[in-house]
Amino acid sequence: MIYKDSSVLITGASQGIGRSIAITFAATTNRPLLLLARSEDKLRETKYLCEKAGATHVAFLSCDATDEVQLDALQIPDEIPIPGIIVNNAGSYLYKKVTETSATEYQEQIDLNLFTAVNVINRFLPDLRKFDRSLILNICSVGALQGLGESGAYSSAKHALLGYTRSLRDELKSTDIGVTAINLGQTHSPSWDESEMSPQKLINPSDVSALIVQMTQLSPRTLVEEITIQPQHGRVAPM
Repeated sequence: MIYKDSSVLITGASQGIGRSIAITFAATTNRPLLLLARSEDKLRETKYLCEKAGATHVAFLSCDATDEVQLDALQIPDEIPIPGIIVNNAGSYLYKKVTETSATEYQEQIDLNLFTAVNVINRFLPDLRKFDRSLILNICSVGALQGLGESGAYSSAKHALLGYTRSLRDELKSTDIGVTAINLGQTHSPSWDESEMSPQKLINPSDVSALIVQMTQLSPRTLVEEITIQPQHGRVAPM
């Protein structure tokens, strides 16, 4: 199967960064899009925005990616080719001191920030192996590179995701499947809606989306293994 004819699967595509990534693919490439998230209504809105941006083939799948059974039952619509690119964007941020976080909250952060990616990759890895080239891009966090006392469960989960991504890259290095970790700093998204931060101080999600699209267009000889993206003036207080 040919990489250039494959679709791109984007998780967490119902809003925020995931929606921005989908719209950028729609506006700048001819790739069919497969959108995955839990909210069917928001996915439908993202589909509309992608079509408005120029996409001709867009489908969405409403699914809880923390649930392996739901993922295994997914059926890709006939009009959408098998994905040769997977962008694991789904996740959740918990702003809570590490010493005040319950075991249940910790587990939720691990499920949402680690196992959504693990489960999606396990579901689609056999398909990725069929291509002459394929890509997995996991959106990790700068919180995977350092401890964050005010959001320790989130940081722990992202540490795990980064370790998983690095290990997967090492395992698949001899194959035609590329694996990239994107350590993303504070990016404007609905996660910050209740904060007092100015969007102008945060990373523009359109910049992140443009970089991701560009990484999928490199020659098969080249792979961005890991990249860190930060606001120009560094971390924005109080986060």
